[in-house]
Amino acid sequence: MGKILYFDTETTGLDPVKNDIIEIAGIVEIDGVIKEEFDFKCQPFSFTNVDQKALDVHGLTLDQIKEFQTPKEAYASLIVIFDKYINKFNKKDKFIPAGYNVGFDVAFLFSFFTKSGNPYCGAYLDYHKVALPVLLMLDLKGSLMFDGFKLTEVCMALDIPLEDAHNALSDVIRATRKVIQKVMTYLK
Repeated sequence: MGKILYFDTETTGLDPVKNDIIEIAGIVEIDGVIKEEFDFKCQPFSFTNVDQKALDVHGLTLDQIKEFQTPKEAYASLIVIFDKYINKFNKKDKFIPAGYNVGFDVAFLFSFFTKSGNPYCGAYLDYHKVALPVLLMLDLKGSLMFDGFKLTEVCMALDIPLEDAHNALSDVIRATRKVIQKVMTYLK
């Protein structure tokens, strides 16, 4: 099965170059076994590009995110986890990124690495992604029916509890991983 990194980010906006990660959470799964979970909240690299709409979505204030660890500290903690499971010098040893809107999260993670002084996020992540465009195909086929394709709607259709749709760890652990696992059963 390989090494899968289920992860989610919460950000200060929608542009990975302009905006920053303020929370990254994930599950390291190797050959179907959860090895580790993490959840890091961090300050943005720049407070000048914080979109108030993003903070409203997350239910956070500027004062609250100023109390988070620095991005340097979050990056250092993340690298410790990645180095524990991936040999960054082995081109075949990589995490397959997985998540609900994982392309968005991967773009922000690559930018986070670059802003942290390391342009080599690809040393840890495979270019393949486990995403969920298959939901639309299953809906069109009639195998599963959805009222919409937001995470909350998909979880409701699949009877998967979702406590907080804008908390990265909740998104990853309680929902996205379960959605992916459930969808995989429909693909067999």
